[in-house]
Amino acid sequence: MARPPFVLFYPVRLEPAEEGGFIVNFPNFAEGWSQGNDREEALVEAADLLETMVANYMAEGWDLPDPSPARGRPLVRLAPLVAAKAELYRAMRRAGIDKAELARRLGAAPKDINRLFSIHHKTRLEQIEAVLAVLGRRLVVSVEPA
Repeated sequence: MARPPFVLFYPVRLEPAEEGGFIVNFPNFAEGWSQGNDREEALVEAADLLETMVANYMAEGWDLPDPSPARGRPLVRLAPLVAAKAELYRAMRRAGIDKAELARRLGAAPKDINRLFSIHHKTRLEQIEAVLAVLGRRLVVSVEPA
């Protein structure tokens, strides 16, 4: 089944470590690596690393890279709420505005906008949906077989 274009799945490199296990990193992000004792643990660590890198990019005001093709590499997806926040961030960047301008357009305090992009804040989907509407976008949720 083809993945929807709005879901952020990133390919991960799993390289055997000399001491055993795997070193993980993402070709779409220049920095960051982690390690797992086996493939399963490495993929769990990769998911955590991906969320951390996405959070850092949003905090620094950097453009999030588009996922590259898998080319046989495993894909790691962002948790749904983090993916929604990342897509909101990408929509803001595509609109050519920053967090201060988004706050102005929404009549919101800067701290409220920062919470929108924090992966640690449990933002309601309705809030993300409302902000996306201001940016001319809409939130779409789908369910597919596991």
